[in-house]
Amino acid sequence: MPVPARRGGTVGEHHGVAVSAEGFGLKGPRGWAFRGIGIAAEPGSLIAVEGPSGSGRTCLLLALSGRMKPTEGQATVGSFRLPKQMSAVRRISAPAHVPGVTDLDPALTVGEHLLERALLQRRFGGSLRGLLRPRRDRVTEAKLRIDTALTAAGLDRETLPKGSRTSVRDLERLEALRLSVALALIGRPRLLAVDDLDLKLSDAERVEAWVLLRSLAESGTTVVAVCSEAPKDAVVVSTEPKAEPETAAEQQHGDEHAENTDNHENDNKETADAFAETGLA
Repeated sequence: MPVPARRGGTVGEHHGVAVSAEGFGLKGPRGWAFRGIGIAAEPGSLIAVEGPSGSGRTCLLLALSGRMKPTEGQATVGSFRLPKQMSAVRRISAPAHVPGVTDLDPALTVGEHLLERALLQRRFGGSLRGLLRPRRDRVTEAKLRIDTALTAAGLDRETLPKGSRTSVRDLERLEALRLSVALALIGRPRLLAVDDLDLKLSDAERVEAWVLLRSLAESGTTVVAVCSEAPKDAVVVSTEPKAEPETAAEQQHGDEHAENTDNHENDNKETADAFAETGLA
């Protein structure tokens, strides 16, 4: 049975996308990463994927952004269906702060990261007509994208120790999160997927992080964020596995029930490894 999502969030502007899912699941070589997920979120919603570590939260995040192929059920992101139109979903979405996918290079500076992303966006995310524009126009466009993304992510380079020349290794955790979000926003996605939002943040920093994502949702971008505890105003999707009800036979045979419980626990351990063994798009 699908796990229902609690409705909430703020309806954004027209450029956000609606997200829906029914019976959505992904199975890896060692078991189910997540299963039976149901979502109903309007464009510009703040969607919180809540659950314990190892419950398939990141897999669900990547599946909804078209970067992992689901095994069962169906989902829709805007007008695109998953899994049939994964490439189309990837074009309108961007991941941020996802370990192993969007890792920041500690040796690079903030400015180098931003410039690299802007160049990649111009090369692979723009049109042929854009590539043929005069160099001055291309530079102006890249600067505008960077400045707009930084403002939206709440990252002021002037407050950093060395400004744009500040190395990633010298950033505070919340600053690194803001930088990762800014890099994703350079592509002007309609769906932003943020992993491990509240990991190792203080209570005050968590409040700031949610304020950031809430502001992005209110501006129109649909936001999906993995967290350990979701805010009340979000569309909440839980990946925590639900215990199966006992059968009459299990109630009559205590030994058989204990064996089944042990098998279920082993399945949960295998599920935690699904992300490492399931292919990324």
